[in-house]
Amino acid sequence: MLKIAIFASGSGTNAENLIESYKNTSIVVSRVYCNNAKAGVIARAERLNVPVTIFSKDELWNSTSVMDSLRTEQVDFIVLAGFMMLLPQTMIDEYRNKIINIHPSLLPKYGGKGMFGIHVHEAVLANHEKESGITIHLVNEEYDSGKPLFQTTCPVLENDTPETLATRVHSLEYQYYPKIVREYMESF
Repeated sequence: MLKIAIFASGSGTNAENLIESYKNTSIVVSRVYCNNAKAGVIARAERLNVPVTIFSKDELWNSTSVMDSLRTEQVDFIVLAGFMMLLPQTMIDEYRNKIINIHPSLLPKYGGKGMFGIHVHEAVLANHEKESGITIHLVNEEYDSGKPLFQTTCPVLENDTPETLATRVHSLEYQYYPKIVREYMESF
């Protein structure tokens, strides 16, 4: 059995997709960690019987409580699903090459601080890109700069809005994220 922890900050659609995808497999989502007490991911995880730990930025960066919880849970990998914080160096060091993130663009384009969600799709359209897509990558000390594990594309259509492009990119996320995470973990 491989145990993963999902870190999320928002609505939780990718977290829910991961949890559902790993039911009855050798991967167990042991806990969802969230830095936003109002995030939709909390209700999604609870509905799927996955425990949730809510923490503050201070608890993540200036105490050992989150790391202690990961150790207690015996987590093998951390999977980010819309998590909007940089992880502390101690966590990156302890889980080196075992933290996976998904980004809604073809990195290195449209990555880095402030490049998340609709902001990415607005930038893609503003720059008249012909394609967009997703990047699944390892996490390191800098936003969106870890080793890419997988990329796939979708066209940017002439009449796209940020919302219509986001819908196509989300469908790629739901299709590929659970599969690529599983393949990477099982090959580790």
